[in-house]
Amino acid sequence: MIRGINFPENGPAIRRTCAQFVELCRRIGVLKGDCVAIDGSKFKAVNNRDKNFTKGKIASRTAHLVASIERYLEEMVRVDRQEEGEARAGKIANLAQRCERIRQEIERLVDMGEALRESPDRQIFLTDPDARSMATSAKGSGFVGYNAQSAVDTGTHLIVAHDVINAGHDREQLSSMAKAAKAALGRGEMSAVADKGYFSGREILACHEAGITTTLPRPETSGNRKKGMYVKADFACDADADIYRCPAGETLTYRYTTEEGGLVVRRYWTNVCQTCPVKARCTTGKERRITRWEHEHLVDEMRDRLSRNPALMGLRRSTVEHPFGTIKSWIGATHFRMRTLKNVRTEMAFHVLAYNIKRMIALIGVRGLLTAIPA
Repeated sequence: MIRGINFPENGPAIRRTCAQFVELCRRIGVLKGDCVAIDGSKFKAVNNRDKNFTKGKIASRTAHLVASIERYLEEMVRVDRQEEGEARAGKIANLAQRCERIRQEIERLVDMGEALRESPDRQIFLTDPDARSMATSAKGSGFVGYNAQSAVDTGTHLIVAHDVINAGHDREQLSSMAKAAKAALGRGEMSAVADKGYFSGREILACHEAGITTTLPRPETSGNRKKGMYVKADFACDADADIYRCPAGETLTYRYTTEEGGLVVRRYWTNVCQTCPVKARCTTGKERRITRWEHEHLVDEMRDRLSRNPALMGLRRSTVEHPFGTIKSWIGATHFRMRTLKNVRTEMAFHVLAYNIKRMIALIGVRGLLTAIPA
């Protein structure tokens, strides 16, 4: 509980109140936005490091304990050879007790490893079973927590939709967040901007079908550019002729259609790669093949929007990152205090409601807000 509030019983009502405040902002005409910025941020969970288990952590901990037993056994041999009397017996008995405690801990880790294999995502957290290990932007760093999602109106900086998930990535959240924002804004059509972590063909298509125009950069998954080799962006597509032009000026023609990862794609290549003077910069195979998704035109249109208006990414950053920073500064380093995903979602709703109320006060003042709230 927080200040006497029963989260399991009142959680749904609290989350509805948060949504109703957004509806109030829209109804009185403050929230008119036709564009939202979408982003996710990692929040720390209630966490005890000794009660979090992953395959790597179990292996590392087990290796450390085995090394400790070996050291104790070597010490027992040394004491047995070099010392005499009651002191020797006492030291050996003490070392034996330590070895036994370590052996029991190793057995516990073995049992935890067995349970880990049956866990869907190969993670076990005893303090909060719904929390998950989250990587951060710093290399080799991370913590146990949740991934908070938000859609923020670019005009007023009000949070119009939010959620909390326990997946460490954002790839599958674009359409759900954009649709939630569209419903909250009550619009027939809407625009959404996000970072490259949200890039997913399925999600972009789902937004398009829902009347949402999305703009986000496409991540470069190939390492060829760093090697000085050509990447797909260097091949010009002529959609009307259904061909690609390679950097050497050759024509890559359509060959066949297939399915990859549930997406229908078309394959293009040319037969002259073997004699091409720049083949070494293009491919190590027999020929360079280009794959085009059946809805690739949506990605092309996104790229064109970004090229015409590169300030969109700056708008995204200045819009959506500030609310997360503000909320984290309010709640401090411990972040969430509740346990389990259901309760954490309710706790996040409290924070979003508080942020939106303060934001509305900044926009229309206390008197204006009190006047707007129905009796």
